[in-house]
Amino acid sequence: MTDHSTIQHVVTHAPVGGRIAFARLDGTHSVDLPELYAMAGRLARRLRARGIGPGDRIGILAANSLEWVLLDLAALLLKAETAGFEPGKFDPDDRLTERYGVTLLFTDRETHAPKTVPISEVRALAEEPDDADTEPLPAVTWAPRDVTTIKFTSGSTGAPKGLAATVGSIDSSLSAVQELFEHKPGDDLFVFLPLSLLQQRYWIYSALVHGHDVTISTYEAAFAALRRTRPTVVMGVPAFYETAKRQIEARLRRSDGTQTLEQAAARMFGDRIRYLWTGSAPAAATTLNFFTEAGLPIYEGYGLNETCIVTKNHPGASRAGSVGQVLRGKEVLVGEDGVISVRSDHPVGYGYTYAAPGDSERVFGPDGTVRTGDLGYVDDDGFLFIRGRADDVIVLDNGKKVVVRPIEESMRTSPAITECVLFCPTQTDLVAVVSPADVPADRDAITAQLALTNASLTKDEQISRVVVTETPFSIEGGLLTSQYKPKRKQILEAYRAEIHNSKEGIHAV
Repeated sequence: MTDHSTIQHVVTHAPVGGRIAFARLDGTHSVDLPELYAMAGRLARRLRARGIGPGDRIGILAANSLEWVLLDLAALLLKAETAGFEPGKFDPDDRLTERYGVTLLFTDRETHAPKTVPISEVRALAEEPDDADTEPLPAVTWAPRDVTTIKFTSGSTGAPKGLAATVGSIDSSLSAVQELFEHKPGDDLFVFLPLSLLQQRYWIYSALVHGHDVTISTYEAAFAALRRTRPTVVMGVPAFYETAKRQIEARLRRSDGTQTLEQAAARMFGDRIRYLWTGSAPAAATTLNFFTEAGLPIYEGYGLNETCIVTKNHPGASRAGSVGQVLRGKEVLVGEDGVISVRSDHPVGYGYTYAAPGDSERVFGPDGTVRTGDLGYVDDDGFLFIRGRADDVIVLDNGKKVVVRPIEESMRTSPAITECVLFCPTQTDLVAVVSPADVPADRDAITAQLALTNASLTKDEQISRVVVTETPFSIEGGLLTSQYKPKRKQILEAYRAEIHNSKEGIHAV
């Protein structure tokens, strides 16, 4: 298999082993990968009969499901594009087919919008036997610059932007990851973030090519499904692992010394974990250390929607505090201002497909090089360290520049705090908006952590006021992205009055 052939391999080679499972709160349903592939082929033939062909775009607005996966694979077999719309972020009645050039929109939402199809119809189409005169699908060839999908940014910095992702970027990322982690038969990769996020579909493509298993779940069902499905790899994000850490710690306290940390962690994650994957947002050092001590190696990486996976710690090379070494096919450039840019052999794209005027020019160079907006440096051994966002550097009225990420991370080391976002409304002092781990909030623990954090900072960097939210940040509340990253602009708008008017100390709202 050549370096850049994953997508082409998927459409030209039927898998010979492995299975995909769908783990929900009410149980788990499995399909062998050869049968999944056959179902996708039958669905592709039905879609072709409805006029879907090369260059057409299939929209999917639905929760993770077998039907989601079948539509994605059928599109690849037809050389059609997909557009993954995240539930809660997009509304099927909001002219999606018109705005995003969608030929058919499959959804599990109630809608009377034109060109929409209930996704519940997909399985019947995929299971319907072919007629004797059904023509086989024509062979398709995917070139590196061909677009397989429209993916959307998280929206953590504003309205989601649409980006056309190339085959070469997918192939290059999966090839580099496979070199580092060697996923193989016997592995089971556990995925629970929305399939509208392209990287979550990577692991399905990987299963079809390399013969390992993959389990698809949802965030709501993930903890219930983990021990039942016994994966070897969990594809997670920091917020998920922080929640798992709190649950394991609570289990240890209830055990009164009858369980070890390793046993408590195994009761949650199962007994086959080979490693845990984390990325998309910075992970706290305390969380990474916790799982390592629990016998569950966890590896942090770095990447953006615009770049795919750029760096990754892995079993062969891992360094505390870093997000890993640069993957093959990527180059990290650090400007004089400390801002990171990423050059790729196979760029995701060369600009946004759907965005406000000027957005593409601010981020993409003519050759697809991406100015990330992140601050960082590369050490002598090639490990990348992220210091924060350039946009999140606060300049005080005395000219002092404060990088907020290390301060926020310090506050989040408290078990009483799940998120901390810093603001500076008057350019004179810092105000923290804290999302508590429990309701009601543990104000004493938050006060203690504030003192501990401030003790390690210079006077200009110290937090003078803390606003503790009555309701923790959530996706449903619009203050977290689907990858559980805080939306700073929305948090500022939601708590603007408290941020501006609170007095020194801890304040609950």
